[in-house]
Amino acid sequence: MDLKELEARLQHLIEVDLLRVLPGRKIEDIIIQKLAVAIENNTVTNAYASTAPDIFTLIMHPETAKGWEDQKLLAVVLQSVVNVAQEAGLRFTMPPTVTISTNEKIPINDAEVVASHRVEVMAETNAVPVSTGNEQQDENSKIPENAFLIVEGVKVFPLTSEVVNIGRRLDNQLIIDDPRVSRNHAQLRSIKGRFVVFDLNSTGGTFVNGQRTSQSVLYPGDVISLAGVALIFGQDNPPPRPDLKTTSPFNNSSLERPTATLKEHSTAKIPKK
Repeated sequence: MDLKELEARLQHLIEVDLLRVLPGRKIEDIIIQKLAVAIENNTVTNAYASTAPDIFTLIMHPETAKGWEDQKLLAVVLQSVVNVAQEAGLRFTMPPTVTISTNEKIPINDAEVVASHRVEVMAETNAVPVSTGNEQQDENSKIPENAFLIVEGVKVFPLTSEVVNIGRRLDNQLIIDDPRVSRNHAQLRSIKGRFVVFDLNSTGGTFVNGQRTSQSVLYPGDVISLAGVALIFGQDNPPPRPDLKTTSPFNNSSLERPTATLKEHSTAKIPKK
């Protein structure tokens, strides 16, 4: 199924389901087009199977997002994505999700779609003492490949070190010049192939997906808030291969991105059968 067929089929499925559950509703063609492109560009193929992305974030203006508060609308989009992917012979490694986020810089009649692959869920991480960055790297520790933070939706910060300290102080690896952020606010540490965020007794607190935390394992799409300063954790998985399409669009720490401030978000998930 090529891109035009993918888009046409996706549009048909969405229109049919919307007519059934939400009569009179219509999804802008631009969103359908970009969903199709996101599936096409982020599908990974190897000798065994073609794997579709399973995390979809629709970024739109806050006024536009108000029209997406109905969970039925998200469910229609999600189910249509699943159906068209299966028809195209694609598989999912994890149940896909669709999330709405807001960005005041995006025109009301436009939207962006970000798609990525979720890594497998790992067992709960035991409490680990906070590192100062000087300890010898554990032989069992492996830095997650192609991981990054989107800082306030504007810049992409690649996570290439085992330990990343975040705060206002100039000796942090990631410096955030914002009065809400403590001098030494939080730390990301690679543990058993996953990044874990630790709060360093900050004044404003560290939150992951709206929940205050002292430490939390991070998964692609997680929203970290440092006293209100938003960081989005992402990871392209598996790593890029020369014989496949690139799955690592964020590889430059100075890359400018539209601001994606996740002040409000809602997520639809495929129910277990």
